[in-house]
Amino acid sequence: MIDVHQHLWPAPFLDRLRARRVPPYLDGWTLHTATEAPYEVEPAAHDVDQRLAIESELGTTLAAVSLSSPLGIESLGDAALLDAWHEGAAALPAPFRAWASVSLPEPDLHGLKELLGKGFLGVQLPAHVLTTPSGWAAYAELLAIAEGWDRPVLVHPGVAEPASGVPGWWAPVVDYSNQLQAAWWAWHAYGGRREFPRLRICFVAAAGLAPVHHERLTARGGRLGTIDTNLYVDTSSYGPQGIDAVARVLGIDQVVHGTDRPYAGVTDLRQGDAATAVIRHDNPHRLFFGGDPSAGRPSPERRVQ
Repeated sequence: MIDVHQHLWPAPFLDRLRARRVPPYLDGWTLHTATEAPYEVEPAAHDVDQRLAIESELGTTLAAVSLSSPLGIESLGDAALLDAWHEGAAALPAPFRAWASVSLPEPDLHGLKELLGKGFLGVQLPAHVLTTPSGWAAYAELLAIAEGWDRPVLVHPGVAEPASGVPGWWAPVVDYSNQLQAAWWAWHAYGGRREFPRLRICFVAAAGLAPVHHERLTARGGRLGTIDTNLYVDTSSYGPQGIDAVARVLGIDQVVHGTDRPYAGVTDLRQGDAATAVIRHDNPHRLFFGGDPSAGRPSPERRVQ
C-alpha cells in the first residue's frame, strides 16, 4: 500500500512551532492559527512510533507526509520553521518520506533542487495560490523544475478565509473544497498540460469533487478533452459515493490512495479487490515514479538541472 498524503509533525518542527509567539504557533498541544479556532492536537497523532505501528499493521510500503499548508507556513517568511519541517521530515524512518515545500511567493528554486536531490518525493503547493490561471503561471519555473526532475506536484488546501460564527468543520468542508475546485479549473484554463506535457499532478481530497462538474462545463460550452493520464486525485476524506463519481469521469487509473492521516484513515471504497489494488499501489506508484509500477525509480540522467 502507498499512501500519497499524510501529516506527521516531526520533533524539530514541533519545537519551532512552540517557539513562535504569533500564529501559527503551539501552546503545549493547542494549535493557534490566524484564521481558524484554536485546535487541540492529539499528541499520539504525531508520535512517530505509534504512527509506525499503524503503517506496519496496514502493510504500508510508502507513506508520503506533507506540510500542513492551511497553517500558511509557506508565506510566513519564517525560514527556520520551513527548514525545521524539511529537517525533521527527512529524518523520519521508512516507510515515511516527504513532499518538499517552498517559501512563497518567491520560492528558492535552487533550494528546491537540493531537496529533490536529497530524496524528497516531489513538491507541494497550497491551492489558495493556484485559484486562477495567473496563479499557475506565477509558478511556471517551479513547475518546470518538477517536470524536469520527473517529480510530481501535490496540490493541497491552503489558508482558509477568516470566518466567525461557523462550526469547526466549515474550513475543511467549504474553504478547502472551494480552493481545490478553483485550482483544478484554473489548471485547465491556464492550459497547464500544453505548458507542461509531462508533469504529474495530484489534487488531494478528490480536487474538491471538481471532476464531477465536468458535465456542467460541457453544458456551458467548455470542453475538457481526453482523460489526462498525468493528472490524479487522491481519496482523502471521501468515501464510496464521492470516489465512484470522480472515477466515472476520470477513470479508475487516475485515483490514488491518500488518507490525510491523522485527520482520517483508510476507507473501504467498495470498488472491488482489483480496483482497490490499483488505487492503493499501482496508481500511486505511477504518480511518484512514472511508467509501469513494476519499474524502478527514474534514473538521475533524466533530471533537468
